[in-house]
This record gives sequence, C-alpha cells and structure tokens, in this order.
Amino acid sequence: MLQSAIVKRQIYPENLLVFLRFKRSVITVFLLLCGVFSVLAQEPTPQKDTAKPAPTPDKNASAKPVTAEAIVETALFVYGLGGGRGTLNQIRKTTIERGRTIYTAADGKVDEVTYQRYVLRGDKLEKEKIRLDQTYPNAKYSLVYDGEKVFGIVNNTVFVPREDTAKAFESNMFHGLEALLRYKEGESKIEVAEREKIMGVEYYVIEVTDKAERKTRFYISVKSFRVMMLTYEEAGIKYRRKFYDYNYAQGTLVPYRTVLWAKDKIAEETEVGTVTYGQKVDDGLFSATQ
Repeated sequence: MLQSAIVKRQIYPENLLVFLRFKRSVITVFLLLCGVFSVLAQEPTPQKDTAKPAPTPDKNASAKPVTAEAIVETALFVYGLGGGRGTLNQIRKTTIERGRTIYTAADGKVDEVTYQRYVLRGDKLEKEKIRLDQTYPNAKYSLVYDGEKVFGIVNNTVFVPREDTAKAFESNMFHGLEALLRYKEGESKIEVAEREKIMGVEYYVIEVTDKAERKTRFYISVKSFRVMMLTYEEAGIKYRRKFYDYNYAQGTLVPYRTVLWAKDKIAEETEVGTVTYGQKVDDGLFSATQ
C-alpha cells in the first residue's frame, strides 16, 4: 500500500507537470491566435468610397462639341439644314437679295434706302463677287467688289467711293456670317473662347482670324447653334451685329433682320424682303466697264 501510494504520489506530480505544460501551450497558442486575429482586424478592407461620388455622365455629353471646329461644323450642319457646307455651296452659287436698310450716321442723320444685292459665289470669300445697288430718296448708286477691289458705279460711271464707305462695305463681307461659314475655304484660324451667358442665353464664343489678320468673334447659341451676334473692332471702334428673325430659304438658314451697333449706338438696321439662290446672275454686273 505504502509503496503504491508512493508511486501514485510520484506519478501525480509528473502528470501535473505535463498538464501544466499542456495548459501553458494551449494558452500560448490562444494568445498567438488572438494576435493574428487582431492584426487581421486592423488590415484595411475594401470600403465603399465615402468621398463625393463622381458626377453622373451626361447622356448627351458625347454629342456636345468641345472644339472650335466641332462647334463651327455643327453650325454649318444647321445652316445647311443637315447638308452643311456641301448644301450651302450647291444652293448658294448665286444670290439675289432685296430689302431695306436704315443708316444712322454718327451725327444722327438717318437715311432709309432700298437695296438689291447680287452675289457670285467664289471658291473662297475673298474671291466672292458682290454688287449692292442702293436707292436713296434723292440718289441711286452701286458698290461693287469684283474679287479684288471695291469701286462705285453711278449713272454707268465708275467712281472711287469714300474710304469709310468702302470700308463699311468690305466689313459687311469679311466680318459677316460668311467669315464663319467659309472659314475652311479661306484657311482662317478658329479658336474657341470661354462660354458666355448673356441675358440668360448661353453662347459658344468662336474667334475667327482670316489670312489678312481680320478678327471676328461669333456668339453661337449653345441650344440652336445659330449665330446670334458677332463683334469686331476697326480703327478703334467696337462693332456689334445681332441677327434676328431666322428662317429657311431654299433649305438654308437666313437671318431676315440684322442690327449693327458702333460704339453702342445703332448704325445700321437691315430687313431682308426676299432672297433667292441659284438664279442666273450676269457676270457683267461686277465689271468696272459698263
């Protein structure tokens, strides 16, 4: 018995030692596992971006032009009723336009005239041939651009018009709508400026610089792609022309009323009565030899 008890007492401490070692190992493993889980818990996990969400793409964003060329070509598409440059070149080979213009001079003098305008389309704007017949209350004369120079005709006699008169005639051509619509043929430089909002209407602003360094800024409606206004400067005077009463004539878009301001004062108001394209126009109308 005594021997048996001694054996048991000898064995028991050993078992206890084993048990304690086992327990220590379990605790160690447990602590290690806790450490691993703690590290894993601290690892960044993919989270939904809590920053400001990206703006929803505009469904029409891809259709909105962003370059000067895209804006102008879209305007050409509109002015040609979907045919663009090709339609304008085909239909507007010749132009016969009739209407009336009110001129207001710097001194306040007002002249109301009726006019007839003839155009032979050139392959570029500077090669255009234009004749403007004007009938004043007490006079009648014509201004002609033959593709090279401006001259006047009165009673079948050619004369040299005053410099300001010739300049105004040229400005209507080189600072007009055609300067934009014919930019590519004339190798003009076009640039897009920052959009502007005027009286609630938003505009693309396109600056056209032709090969003679004449600059014109065109304000094109973001909504309709029609030119609603243009501006330019000559001899220190700022001019602004606005376009109204757009309508289609033979499948091309035409403003039937325009108003020109010089130094914020109205200088010229024109109303188109009729406009016809494609009819025969005698080349002799643009000759200095009558």
